[in-house]
Amino acid sequence: MNQNLLSLKDVSVIFHLRAGKLKAVDGVNLSLNKGETIGIVGESGSGKSVMAKTINRLNPVPPAVTTGQVILDGHEVFDLSMREMRQVRGTKVSMIFQEPMTSLNPVFTIGQQMSASMRTHLGMKGRAADDRAADYLDQVGISSPRERLKHYPHELSGGMRQRVMIAMALSCEPMLLIADEPTTALDVTIQDQILELLATTIKDQGMSMMLITHDLYVVADTCQNIVVMYAGRQMEIGPTSEVFNNPLHPYTIGLKESQPAIGANQSEFLKPIQGTVPNMLDVPPGCAFHPRCEHAVDNCQQEVPKLTPRGENRSIACHVM
Repeated sequence: MNQNLLSLKDVSVIFHLRAGKLKAVDGVNLSLNKGETIGIVGESGSGKSVMAKTINRLNPVPPAVTTGQVILDGHEVFDLSMREMRQVRGTKVSMIFQEPMTSLNPVFTIGQQMSASMRTHLGMKGRAADDRAADYLDQVGISSPRERLKHYPHELSGGMRQRVMIAMALSCEPMLLIADEPTTALDVTIQDQILELLATTIKDQGMSMMLITHDLYVVADTCQNIVVMYAGRQMEIGPTSEVFNNPLHPYTIGLKESQPAIGANQSEFLKPIQGTVPNMLDVPPGCAFHPRCEHAVDNCQQEVPKLTPRGENRSIACHVM
């Protein structure tokens, strides 16, 4: 029987800015069982990264105000003290950020940074921490790992820095790994290697993973379930194979049609989604996607669609489909 690891219940995040209120996450509900993987897909500005940071309590307060519940391994994270939360980061949940060069400290060696994490969360130090760090660098495919521990971030390539971030995230054996656009800054060959590495490591260690990306095809072979987000709201949820092969929401359909498929006929033109992502300080009334949707009707402009079941394991938020 699957055990629930993570639950988000009606989670909203509002940033109170000088320019106005920005609702980055709007009533998100999702769950993730132990050992499962989930992909969070959507364009920039859809609330994916803010949602991930909410799980870690990394959004700046102020200006961020969060409502709803985030339950991780049976504990409401917003009921934890900051000391308890620091212990949760690393041991229960680790995060891989988009650009490792801005996440790694440029004035400390790779070994110093990995050892600091293990000292904080596992109480390890000295030779034991170095041995564990080298072992994890080796696991993520970095050659001469003991030599790499002496290097600074700028001495490594982008692909190697990303592998270091993965090794750091895994070194304390968290229950949940959140990977926020882990391949964005990498070339296609390295992207495939990183995704394969993540998939293999998650399976071998029995961990759960939340993979955040703008590319529907990235999650196709990596995640069991998909959540499609737009303007802070959930548009579609379901098993990866079903959502990928038979998308129901117009936005999901648009994402798939606007991205090149592996083995596709190169003479065929991609079909871009018309229009642009809305200004999050001025989200359109009703369904936020309606100005870009070719299926929109009058009700789409007036009423926010609720996430409604479509079959046994799928849900979409749409008045029309």
